[in-house]
Amino acid sequence: MFFKSPSPSTSRTATPSSSPPHRHTFSESLIEENILIAQSIITKWDVHSSVHACNIDSLFSAANNRQEAKQFIKSVNDLQSAMHYFVSHHSGSQKLVQAQNLMQTAMKRLEKEFYQMLKANRDYLDAESMSVSNHSSMALSSRASRASLSDMEEDSEDEFRSTDDLVSENMERPSVSMIAMADLKSIADCMISSGYGKECVRIYKISRKSIVDEAIYHLGVEKLSFSLIQKMDWEAVEIKIKHWLHAVKFAVKTLFYGERILCDYVFSVSDSIRESCFTEICKEGAMTLFGFPENVAKCKKTPEKMFRTLDLYEAVSDLWPEIESIFGFESTSDVRSQALNSLIRLGDAVRTMLTDFESAIQKDTSKTPIPGGGVHPLTRYVMNYLTFLADYSGSLTDIIADSPLPTNSPLPETYYASPKKDDDLSSPVSMRIAWLILVLLCKLDGRAELYKDVALSYLFFANNLQYIVTKVRTSNLSLLLGEDWVAKHDTKVRQYAANYERFGWSKVFASLPDNPAVAAEMPIEQVRNGFRLFNLSFEDAYKKQSSWVVLDPKLRDEIKISLARKIVPVYREFYELNRNSVVRSEPGSQNLVRYAPDDLGNYLSDLFYGAAAGGSVSGSVSSNSTPSHSSRGSHYGRSH
Repeated sequence: MFFKSPSPSTSRTATPSSSPPHRHTFSESLIEENILIAQSIITKWDVHSSVHACNIDSLFSAANNRQEAKQFIKSVNDLQSAMHYFVSHHSGSQKLVQAQNLMQTAMKRLEKEFYQMLKANRDYLDAESMSVSNHSSMALSSRASRASLSDMEEDSEDEFRSTDDLVSENMERPSVSMIAMADLKSIADCMISSGYGKECVRIYKISRKSIVDEAIYHLGVEKLSFSLIQKMDWEAVEIKIKHWLHAVKFAVKTLFYGERILCDYVFSVSDSIRESCFTEICKEGAMTLFGFPENVAKCKKTPEKMFRTLDLYEAVSDLWPEIESIFGFESTSDVRSQALNSLIRLGDAVRTMLTDFESAIQKDTSKTPIPGGGVHPLTRYVMNYLTFLADYSGSLTDIIADSPLPTNSPLPETYYASPKKDDDLSSPVSMRIAWLILVLLCKLDGRAELYKDVALSYLFFANNLQYIVTKVRTSNLSLLLGEDWVAKHDTKVRQYAANYERFGWSKVFASLPDNPAVAAEMPIEQVRNGFRLFNLSFEDAYKKQSSWVVLDPKLRDEIKISLARKIVPVYREFYELNRNSVVRSEPGSQNLVRYAPDDLGNYLSDLFYGAAAGGSVSGSVSSNSTPSHSSRGSHYGRSH
């Protein structure tokens, strides 16, 4: 129907030895027509031609409404089909040579477009843009990866349209980065399917690696060897750590993540290519990034380095799921191994520093008693350290989960039960914190022996244990040690305070009559001796304790109230029953009755502020006067 039969005259002139002329099939006609159409558009965009103005433009520019790009990609795929046909059926055809030449011209154009697109969209294909639009791009990548190479060869225009449609579906006004990604993918698919994948990949690797390397540099990540870090002052290393902590989160969650998204999408047609590209682009920077913590962990370990070491551990640990996912390729296993080695080294360093910290407490050699029985510097240091340590309880749980407490410690347990016997402390971190506090308390036990006055040693214990309990109660330590631990040690504080009262005020308590009402029947001389004995014992206790201190306001008030309740009511009754009889019995004997009941409360309220607040008891205070040097807490003079 489409081709006529040869005429009879033609048939008669033919000789038996001549070959019959080649007859074009319908398929060949369509293929030759496609080659002509391809020639028209490909030569128009020939990079070596200086005739067409489009040579300086982009095939994928918005000015061309992307139609030219679609036609160009379709033409390349048609050329490829034509070449397959001629290779199979007419390998010597000039049409095959023509198609091959056109293919080379087309690849030169696409190679140039690919490079220009990567360069022109550098600011739109940055890591942050990739991360922000990750949902859309991941959807694009997912759909693209489901499309086989043969599908794209059969209908490149449909693939181009599906990409555009998907961009529109995911973003009402598609971003520049999404459009650029779609164009890069269409070029990569076309070049790879045409056998020019190496050229495409080479351009991509060079372009994107320079961007990643530059980002790593601007994040302040340096390739620092262990020997170099070891020679640096700790202050300088700390600065490096701060920069690294800022950099690692951005690098993993934004830089490497964004690069993985872009690689996976642009080269979704080939798993091996996308792995190769991502590995070459990101592996070097990632190895430098994750090698830093390991080198820090290998340096000399001292307790003051604990918290920065834990910061490094937490950063890598928190990012581990992303690291494992982003660098999940076999070719990036070294990156995962490096990050894991850093975690292991950092964990080892933390365990070593915990042991050294305990040893440092036990080896404290301070022998000077703290003035007034106040809080020991070791107590402050240890509890502040443990307070900060409690903020890292999650990481510490991982690190010391399999690290048992010491079993051969020589620590005494005179006042405290071992935390190993405390069922309330179930987690390894809780046990270790409780153990370190026990080490501290046992050390304080030795420091209490430096005081010659037993009452002051008990006050010292009350002050320090109160400081410990307060630190626990007002920090994350309370979550680790629990309410029972706090309540138990709070009770011990009150016990030490009671022991302080018993030893510190025993002579004052003994100077008061057991039954003031019976004392009214005493001989006058015995009453006078009663006042004399009280005056001497009270003045002696006040004078001795005027420089003693109770730093916690609540505990200070509790001790004052307790003393006032034990002294003032008994003295008040004795005073009211016997004061007048003493004054009447002998002129000038009013000097024996030096303190009114309310005066005692005023003097007691003046205690426990340290040497600066302490004063001397005046021996000339009349029975009708109130000490002028202090009126703080006069309510302690009342019975409660």
